Amino acid sequence: MPSHSTGLLLAFCLAVAVPAGAEVKVPQTRAEVTLSLSPVVKTTAPAVVNIYAKRVVAQRSSPFANDPFFSQFFGGFGTPRARVQNSLGSGVIVDAGGIVVSNYHVVEDATDIRVVLNDRREFDGAVILSDPEADLAIIRLENASNLPALGYADSDAVEVGDLVLAIGNPFGVGQTVSSGIISGLARSGGDFQNRSAYFIQTDAAINPGNSGGALVDMNGTLVGINTSILTRSGGSNGIGFAIPANLVRRYVDAALAGQDRLVHPWSGVTVQMIDGPLAAALGFDLPRGVVVTELHPSSPFARAGLKAGDVITALDSLPVDAPAELEFRISTRETGAGAVVSFLRDGVEKEATVSLGPAPDDPPRNILTVNARSPLNGLVAANINPSVIAALNLPLTADGVAVLDARGYSARTRLQPGDIIRRVNDRSVHDTGDLDRATRDAVASWNIEFERNGQRAVIRIRG
Repeated sequence: MPSHSTGLLLAFCLAVAVPAGAEVKVPQTRAEVTLSLSPVVKTTAPAVVNIYAKRVVAQRSSPFANDPFFSQFFGGFGTPRARVQNSLGSGVIVDAGGIVVSNYHVVEDATDIRVVLNDRREFDGAVILSDPEADLAIIRLENASNLPALGYADSDAVEVGDLVLAIGNPFGVGQTVSSGIISGLARSGGDFQNRSAYFIQTDAAINPGNSGGALVDMNGTLVGINTSILTRSGGSNGIGFAIPANLVRRYVDAALAGQDRLVHPWSGVTVQMIDGPLAAALGFDLPRGVVVTELHPSSPFARAGLKAGDVITALDSLPVDAPAELEFRISTRETGAGAVVSFLRDGVEKEATVSLGPAPDDPPRNILTVNARSPLNGLVAANINPSVIAALNLPLTADGVAVLDARGYSARTRLQPGDIIRRVNDRSVHDTGDLDRATRDAVASWNIEFERNGQRAVIRIRG
């Protein structure tokens, strides 16, 4: 059996045997991969960029700012002053005309965006579409053309164990490449503040500054956009996450079509993951799928014939084993497209075609801006319908009137978007007409009953 040093010598001899000027290509065989990953790097690295973003933030100056005791009492005092805050991240060119994908948190509220390519060319950039919930931003570079761009991999086809490279600018040290494998799929929950978050997990080293960089496969195509790490030290612990390329592509296509936001198809269902005890109760040998616990009457799944108690196992033959996975599968579909849902009902396997589309804005939301002399002056509210439910992430059973914004005097009430107003004084509020009439009452004291996250509370304002 050849020794380890013999293997290294053989690899070195094979490497130096390549004549100068020979074509550099992406490795096609296992033997080629064992020699070097440099062909993949040379193919992909030029499309990964550094992003420098500036934002102006207000900061209050206070003589007690650094005092551990008085700062808790006087921290809000002082004259506001503008301060320039800089952030550093990475991005990926996905269109030769100058379209770059990065994380939303890299360019959030940026007043100036500068993008530097691997060959040191620099371009000004502007965000043309963003989504804080998905942590994605699409940037257009000014006066750019014929740029190196990455193609997309089918992120639904990647498997645990596939080799990948993470490319970005960690800690601002310059473009860096780290290698690893796909460690897991369908990662969600944890520190991710989005119930529909769905990530590809990798052990390729990802550090601060890598955000927005590329996760690429051995074909030199984009598997995902690096977005976060789980760490206690601030450095990489081998647990990194990337937004799948199939979802990224939907955002890029929307931006290229001139849209300023991506309209996701609406499921209108609430589902629960099936664990061991629930699987046993359902008569399954092993846990699989998600059980439907609730459907909105306007849900496309309800219209396709599904009902509470059905177990969804796949969408277009792709497995569904978690609520976030179902939301992700739906999000990667075009609005207006059909999808085949596989499900179990009473142990019998069934299929139905679901016509996916945006949440219907019906019945009319009848937006109201309160202008009466009341504590709710400036409040913006709407009748709850499927579109409002989807926008505010309300329960599917929500009804009545929801707060969209609390401006002006109403901001003092501390009402928030998503709060549902139930009563004002002695008047029940079922629609915006009721709210308008209630706010015009000439009374000295006000009782505003509302619901937040399923809990009811009352705001009392005395004249």
